[in-house]
Amino acid sequence: MIDNDNTTPAVSIVVPCRNERAHIEEVLQSILAQEVPPGGFEVIVADGSSNDGTREILMRMAEEDSRLSIVDNPGAIVSTGLNTAIRAARGEIIIRMDAHTNYATDYVSQCVQLLSETAADNVGGPWIVRGNGRIGQAIAAAFQSSFANGGARGHDPTYCGPIDTVYLGCWRREIFDRIGFFDEEFVRNQDDEFNLRLTRSGGKIWQSVKIKSWYQPRENLGHLFAQYMQYGYWKARILNMDIGKPASFKSTNCRPRFAMFFRHLFCLCYWSS
Repeated sequence: MIDNDNTTPAVSIVVPCRNERAHIEEVLQSILAQEVPPGGFEVIVADGSSNDGTREILMRMAEEDSRLSIVDNPGAIVSTGLNTAIRAARGEIIIRMDAHTNYATDYVSQCVQLLSETAADNVGGPWIVRGNGRIGQAIAAAFQSSFANGGARGHDPTYCGPIDTVYLGCWRREIFDRIGFFDEEFVRNQDDEFNLRLTRSGGKIWQSVKIKSWYQPRENLGHLFAQYMQYGYWKARILNMDIGKPASFKSTNCRPRFAMFFRHLFCLCYWSS
């Protein structure tokens, strides 16, 4: 068993997951093998009532490495998982990492360094996709194209600088005390909503190519279709929302939702052709 002393870690890595038996062990091994930043780190996994064997893997790994702990996420969605893990975090810096992403060994240390160097409130790297197999590679190629992503800078692997939203994220703990946690009404796109709230409050978001990770997309087209249908719906909610009001009071105009959904539907057809 890997055992640490009882000092409070400087960094808390939060990982929401549900039914990730095929990925979770490899991902956590790569996270636990990260270069250790000054002050060390802990890893908090928020498990959304997994029923595929994920929980058993988590419990075994937590017994083997004291840096890893598990919290329950009965809400079973990303926003509730992130909030639960952040509330349990002891570090002054919070880094989000996900189960479908591979990370450079210096991912954590680069996040910590750039958070200090840029004086930003949130830092991250470009959203780069790396697929496996014919379908996965086609999805990755389309994902990185300006046709599919509309030329978003967050998908540009060469862009460094200020940005309106960033993949995953790294924040000082106090930012959640200042503007609140992730909106738990959002099943998807909760990071977009949070970053919009952050910039509206005067915060700065920074993207750097030094922060390197590679997202693994779903390779089942049915699951991918469902995922992007949800993205379209929740992206439209953000376009309609009135910052400062609870999500239940935000505009429910359906026209942007349908427009966003059909944009993603068209891209899905392109990917699978």
